[in-house]
Amino acid sequence: MTLPTSSDGVSESRVPKRHRARSVGIGRAHAKAILLGEHAVVHGAPALAIPVPQLTVTASAGWSSRAGDGRGEVSVTMTGSASRALVTRAFDGLRRLTEEFFVRTGAAGGPPLEVVVDGGIPHGRGLGSSAAVSRAVVFALADLLGRELTEDLAFDLVQTAENLAHGRASGVDATAVGAERPLLFRAGRAEELPIGCDGLFIIADSGVPGSTKEAAELLRAGFGRRAGAAERFVGRASELAEAGRRALADGDAEGLGSRLTDYHELLRAAGLSTERIDALVEAALKAGSLGAKITGGGLGGCAIAQTRPEQAREVTRQLHEAGAVQTWAVPLKGFDSHAQ
Repeated sequence: MTLPTSSDGVSESRVPKRHRARSVGIGRAHAKAILLGEHAVVHGAPALAIPVPQLTVTASAGWSSRAGDGRGEVSVTMTGSASRALVTRAFDGLRRLTEEFFVRTGAAGGPPLEVVVDGGIPHGRGLGSSAAVSRAVVFALADLLGRELTEDLAFDLVQTAENLAHGRASGVDATAVGAERPLLFRAGRAEELPIGCDGLFIIADSGVPGSTKEAAELLRAGFGRRAGAAERFVGRASELAEAGRRALADGDAEGLGSRLTDYHELLRAAGLSTERIDALVEAALKAGSLGAKITGGGLGGCAIAQTRPEQAREVTRQLHEAGAVQTWAVPLKGFDSHAQ
């Protein structure tokens, strides 16, 4: 059945808003990895990103039986091994996200809300964990209230949370954690990337959290010390991302790999890599990867290596020997059945 859509981008069920016959709402999202375009994308350069469906977040939202004041009280529980500081930050962000959800959707208040987040995306690794949590919570709330969100409204809500968490967010994470295929993101707009390559990407966790916000501040400080540095960085990043896009579409696996490695050198020269990430990149290339780089904001996090399937086992082995605490393989054929 098609649900009527209101002007704010929300479809409403025909049952009453306040007491819909659903006790729990469920929302899901997944991780993402950036292939090319980190940091430059906030200055208008293109970025290439892939979904990482192996790493997921599930959120459940329900009404609490405890008494409340009817003004949108919310409690948040995070499963797993999240630190107390992380849980505190997440609670503050999700509380504001929930408030914004009710404002933007015009939904009526009710008893206190209980939100449980079961996250399988390691925090601070450049894999979009905060955006995925926000998206999962937004869709859990919509499910609880019997509403279907448009992708535009879902993006706006997640992006608001991302700006609070990271400062000026590019929008890549808010889009990619709900995407089913690789995306080209440019000037605030996303489109699906054509894929002409076979192969896979191996993501290697260095075990050290990074910080997009700190990395962006470090990069800005470097730009301020050298005239023209920002323009050179963004220009080179744009060149590599556009060349990588063409290589991916044309089936030029080696060309794409070279752009990945070149982009790592760009980020390393800007001071955004670490010794452990550099060791992972070197190990992947030594094992036969076509290209490798840091992925995400930097100062820790993960490396990503483009690899032929027949080399995946050796690349993974050497990544672990170089210090990776865990790895995940993302095959391109999982996105496009027509890959050559």
